[in-house]
Amino acid sequence: MIPNANEPAASGLAPETDSSSAGERRVKQPNSRHCFVCGLENPVGLKLTFFDAGPNRAEAGCTVPEKYQGYPGVVHGGVVAAMLDEVVGRAAMSGDPNHFTVTARLQLRYRKPVPVGVPLGLVGFIDRKKGRVATGRSELKLPDGTIGAEAEATLVDYSDAPEDAERLEQLGWRVYED
Repeated sequence: MIPNANEPAASGLAPETDSSSAGERRVKQPNSRHCFVCGLENPVGLKLTFFDAGPNRAEAGCTVPEKYQGYPGVVHGGVVAAMLDEVVGRAAMSGDPNHFTVTARLQLRYRKPVPVGVPLGLVGFIDRKKGRVATGRSELKLPDGTIGAEAEATLVDYSDAPEDAERLEQLGWRVYED
């Protein structure tokens, strides 16, 4: 099953669902206003919505529009990389939506061309945490359930991130209504 990849919404996203591909209840994570991947007010952004899908796991679903293609009909590899980077980072904040990390290393493997205009699933996992450093992986799943691309990541806690809830709200970091 592809998580959250039913009918695409007007923004190119699939609608929210209540359970993960693993059958667990999902909790919607905050979005920002201007992030390329999740920024709801970014006019050229992907506007993805992410969900906690169990401990150290996050999921999202999307349908990437043609404007993000590289070769005709294929999602640009840089856009694929951005989505894989974001979902593994979101896995690190599973259970703590204000736990920000930055990517120190991202190793990608493109397995198949990722088509535009079809429902895709994204899943990120954190495999290990030690001090300020976490390692994890992410997958982009095609409509047939096969892996189109995957990544391994090393993440480091972002020590300069705002911690005050009011300041985060001012910056637009919050759970937005659908």
